[in-house]
Amino acid sequence: MKIAIDAMGGDDAPQAIVEGAIIATREFGIEPILVGDESAIQRELSKHNVMGLPISVIHASQQVEMDESPSSVIRKKRDSSIWVATRLVKEGAAIAVVSAGNTGASMAAGLFNLGPLSCVERPAIPTPLPTLAGTAILIDVGANVDCKPNHLFQFAIMGRIYAEEIFGLSDPRVGLLSIGEEDTKGNELTKEVFKRLKRSKLNFVGNVEGRDVYSGEVDVIVCDGFIGNVALKISEGLSEAIIQFLKKEILVSSLGKLGYLLLKPSFSRFKKKIDYAEYGGAPLLGLNGTSIICHGHSSPEAIKNAIQVAKESYKRGVTRHIQEQIVQHMGEPSQERLC
Repeated sequence: MKIAIDAMGGDDAPQAIVEGAIIATREFGIEPILVGDESAIQRELSKHNVMGLPISVIHASQQVEMDESPSSVIRKKRDSSIWVATRLVKEGAAIAVVSAGNTGASMAAGLFNLGPLSCVERPAIPTPLPTLAGTAILIDVGANVDCKPNHLFQFAIMGRIYAEEIFGLSDPRVGLLSIGEEDTKGNELTKEVFKRLKRSKLNFVGNVEGRDVYSGEVDVIVCDGFIGNVALKISEGLSEAIIQFLKKEILVSSLGKLGYLLLKPSFSRFKKKIDYAEYGGAPLLGLNGTSIICHGHSSPEAIKNAIQVAKESYKRGVTRHIQEQIVQHMGEPSQERLC
């Protein structure tokens, strides 16, 4: 099972990417294709014992910086590591692409090389969030800043499939992120989406306020990419701040230090639960192929887990299920056609 990996994408590339790919090769039995500056990749590989591992390298003469626009990638950087890696999926040389680089570039490469599924207007990025009851999926977290009702309706379908296939949630409860639980709360976008979701056959439970995201009362939380990305970044910052606040308060006194030693296993479990590295990466749902986007600060462990997400998404046919479900929901007599 060959997976193309953008070895030059991410803050710690290529070191973290190569190391993560090596770990994934040993643990999951995949065959990574490392794409990027061949000499830099080979230098990193030489630091590890890779004898006998089915790792291949494909040279790409360019790399995309984090601040580059997607349009410049399409025009000027078609020999970049993310573009070449995505093209391998298009050509059938790999089953998926994984990148911790520029999200916009990943989306541009995916849309241009793989194309969207028929009747999918906008691909979306889901991300898992830890809740009091397990895991919830927030979608979209950054692929689409400006959205129409059609887009959010499709995000709900894609998020539901991802929750079912990857996290094993049966008939996931879908909620719409808004400023109040009442049907009438929200802006024009959320009010229209609410009506469509309520008419659908999805297990729609209504509006969800920000304070309820982590309660575990809903499995899929739908929003546009602007709100989703802000919510995600606030969550990441808050979780890190909580850990630092606790450490600061605990270490003030000798008694606190003693208590910390007793509670250290609990803190470690808490940190692991909220660590994005545990989830690795998120798929760009709605593409005609498997593309996994990772956090820019991804560690080797995060890259390893992202590769596992790629493998599982392909094995479970997430792309095929999205196509089938969107067609099914569009075919409902009471549902406005979305394409």
